[in-house]
Amino acid sequence: MTKIKLYNKIDKAGINRFDTEKYELGEDLAEYEGIMVRSAALHDVEFPSSLRAIARAGAGVNNIPIDKCADEGIVVFNTPGANANGVKELSVAALLLASRDIAGGIEWCKSLIGTPDIAKQVEKGKSAFAGPELLGKTLGVIGLGAIGGMVANTATSLGMTVIGCDPYITVNAAWSISRAVIKANAYDEVYAASDYITIHVPSNDSTRGMINADAIAKMKDGVRIINLARGDLVNAADLKAALDSGKVASYVTDFPDENILGCKNTVCIPHLGASTPESEENCARMAADELIDFFENGNIRNSVNYPAISQPRSTAHRIIVLHKNIPSMVASVSAVLGADKVNIDSMSNRSKGNYAVTIIDPDSEVTPEVAKDISDINGVIRVNIIA
Repeated sequence: MTKIKLYNKIDKAGINRFDTEKYELGEDLAEYEGIMVRSAALHDVEFPSSLRAIARAGAGVNNIPIDKCADEGIVVFNTPGANANGVKELSVAALLLASRDIAGGIEWCKSLIGTPDIAKQVEKGKSAFAGPELLGKTLGVIGLGAIGGMVANTATSLGMTVIGCDPYITVNAAWSISRAVIKANAYDEVYAASDYITIHVPSNDSTRGMINADAIAKMKDGVRIINLARGDLVNAADLKAALDSGKVASYVTDFPDENILGCKNTVCIPHLGASTPESEENCARMAADELIDFFENGNIRNSVNYPAISQPRSTAHRIIVLHKNIPSMVASVSAVLGADKVNIDSMSNRSKGNYAVTIIDPDSEVTPEVAKDISDINGVIRVNIIA
């Protein structure tokens, strides 16, 4: 029976995908082959040697030690697009919150409790919270993946001119974007053209702090910035200075911290982007399906550290070799199987950066000795056998 350790509360829509005759799920397992996690930090967790896969019920994986997992043959999955609609809807709210001081106005109204003639007070004071309409303004979208693409499309329906940039856009993502969205070749083009800028990229070495003093200097005076992606994409000190000077008119973020809370013209939302029952259900289902397909077929979909690979089952047995992306690896594996008199019915190989996966369907049972011989090949990280 395959054991799956649960971190955080995983929606039952995902839990119910597992066949209880094949899988045991729980929060207190000491030995386990898989993990399902939402936001729990795993960087300091000592993983058992049995761990083969981690599924993050969400898109961001900064709570998981990706490189360590790759080196140990642990496939890390995420669920891109599963929470996209929830974040898209909050992005529309954020555009409005960035335009008009709705949050400030609400708090001011609360202060009127007990004062005489509230209606008159409201009419007198409302101008302090006024702001521009979205119609006819230009929205810059940084990152046009599952979420950014949906935000871009929705903004065009609101009557905004939309310009977007994504150097890493996939073919599938590109197909889903409205032809009305203007393609920018560089982020600088987005900065220069936009009245509003919304960020939808992952946090990594190339994006952390990307919204900094240099980037802000290239933006229009009075630009309004929305960040529902990751807090560290924005340099807090540089942003605060731009808010104080008026260069940035407002900032809406889903990631409040001590550096941002209390800043002028800032709205902090308590990480509500994917906090909808629909998003949690979608993410849990998708994460569960990724783990099940991996454990039962060796197929890899939506991994952040290993390549996508899928092969129809042609025999009752399957060998999954996770290895370094180095020359002659497939030949070496084939040679070992030939020496051990194992005939290959079908084989697939895919690579991603420094890592690769080879799936082999042999026409006979694979003994532990064969698995060990493959494991002994230089560059092989892990061998999984499915029968």
